[in-house]
Amino acid sequence: MNVPSHHFSFIPLFKIMSVWLLLAAACASAWAAPTPVPAAPPIAARGYILQDFQSGAVLAALNADQRLEPASLTKLMTAYLVFDELRSGKIKMSDKVTISETAWRMEGSRTFVQVGTQVSVEDLLKGMIVQSGNDATVALAEHVAGTETVFATMMNHRAKQLGMANSRFENSAGMPAPQHYTTARDLATLTRALIHEFPQYYQLYSLREFAFNGITQPNRNLLLDRDPTVDGVKTGHTESAGFCLVSSALRDGMRLIAVVLGATSENARANESQTLLNYGFRFYETHRLYAAKKPLSTVRVWKGEEENLTLGLSKDLYLTIPRGQYKSLAASMSVYPQIMAPVAQGQTYGTVKVMLAGKEVAKQPLVALQAVKEGGIWRRFVDWGLLLLE
Repeated sequence: MNVPSHHFSFIPLFKIMSVWLLLAAACASAWAAPTPVPAAPPIAARGYILQDFQSGAVLAALNADQRLEPASLTKLMTAYLVFDELRSGKIKMSDKVTISETAWRMEGSRTFVQVGTQVSVEDLLKGMIVQSGNDATVALAEHVAGTETVFATMMNHRAKQLGMANSRFENSAGMPAPQHYTTARDLATLTRALIHEFPQYYQLYSLREFAFNGITQPNRNLLLDRDPTVDGVKTGHTESAGFCLVSSALRDGMRLIAVVLGATSENARANESQTLLNYGFRFYETHRLYAAKKPLSTVRVWKGEEENLTLGLSKDLYLTIPRGQYKSLAASMSVYPQIMAPVAQGQTYGTVKVMLAGKEVAKQPLVALQAVKEGGIWRRFVDWGLLLLE
């Protein structure tokens, strides 16, 4: 069939190409645009937080700074202080602790230590961590500080040092008390410090059970059996605090910490914690962008014994970002002009900044990786002259 020519409209080739290029650019832009991270799923708890272990990025939270009862999550701070005593050599795992009547009479969860007997620090730690034994916990507190009251003072002092701004402890085991409280954020801070500083002892939190005095008790953290990537941390429960859980999982080199406070049941706290962990691993990824104390830049230093100064970071720079956006990161360095000797190691001389989609997502000081002493008279004179020509 012949179609009359007047039914056709002539479109110049360059216009067709222009339209095609515009469409291609639009499609490419849409394809490259990062998929937004969905909001965290609803969590049935009074308060919670999901935080990356390395970067400290908070991925989800509700009432994270609300003061709540920690119940046996208190024992995380007790363990931290005991681990610190072990690290300093003040006590040993093999030390024998005489069980006081006060410790023996503790109510609630128990390891079933007997008054007047001697139990090793190692067994007491396992009893506190795995069985959440209040008797073992008080025995440890008394061994470290003499009395539980003095130990509570140590707990509060360390909480301030760690930046736990909304925490106060009255006892070592987490028994309800008017001024005994913490927050989801503070517990995440404590857990990060515990895992980072004491990896050799953190493995105790993955034990499935512990037998003492002929009685075997299981770890109450149900996630240890449900998820092979979960390796801790601690459960807690009282009638007033509800069911609480601090959990941590390591998947493909990325570690997350979830704190759930005030859930309705043992099963609920495990389910809600699992939901948080799965959300974080599904939609985020963590990268170490720069290693600590590795040279990032070499700059001129004036009037010094050496002409060059190496700059780097004092600590590793980790960043947690939405999955698939690593290639979109842009890093830049700014260095102070005309650095003069003497230079102290660790002194700040610039900044490393990381951007993602035009937004600053990380910033860290650029510091001197070595000291540079002031040069002699001749070196200072020569550099003075060169600076005049700058």
